[in-house]
Amino acid sequence: MKKALLMAVALLLAPMAAMAADYKEGVHYTVINEGPGTAKPEITEFFSFFCPHCFNFSKTVVPKIEANLPEGVEFNQAHVEFIGRQMGIEMSRAFAIAEQLNVKDKIEPALFSAIHDKRQQFTRADDIRSLFIANGVDAKAYDAAASSFMVNAQMAKMKRDTENAKISGVPSLVVNGKYRVETSSIKSYDELIDIAFYLTSIDKK
Repeated sequence: MKKALLMAVALLLAPMAAMAADYKEGVHYTVINEGPGTAKPEITEFFSFFCPHCFNFSKTVVPKIEANLPEGVEFNQAHVEFIGRQMGIEMSRAFAIAEQLNVKDKIEPALFSAIHDKRQQFTRADDIRSLFIANGVDAKAYDAAASSFMVNAQMAKMKRDTENAKISGVPSLVVNGKYRVETSSIKSYDELIDIAFYLTSIDKK
């Protein structure tokens, strides 16, 4: 009975192993950095609060990634500035503030919902500040974080990482700071996740 069960498991895993072996550079992923990858394996999602696909991704795909991350792999996010003109920059600041104040889990869905469900127009930084305060963030804490070195440094890093990865559309996944998953080749978000997970360990092979 035990032998039969193990054989059944092996048969189930075999197609997945074959699929992983079929992932090809230039088709399923692009090498964006010829040097070493990040010190620890990580998956970074590049997104924009103004992107409706990112809104859907945040609700349906991100939870799957976070729930099934391979052991030792981190999941990070980086907001891009190139959507929304000046407000794109302010939304990157908002994301950095939310992370620095440890309120991302509350503010990220609130911003997405305000833009895509409630159709709220964000035209100035004060509109974002008001949303933070409405969601329980202390005004003084917000103001201090908004102009802090840590927030400015995180914004600079997100912009630099976006440019280095040659991100032109979102949502987009970059693995280990070295591989960009190519969405044009995938058939489903599940396949996108499979490729990302495969790439977290490719340098160990």
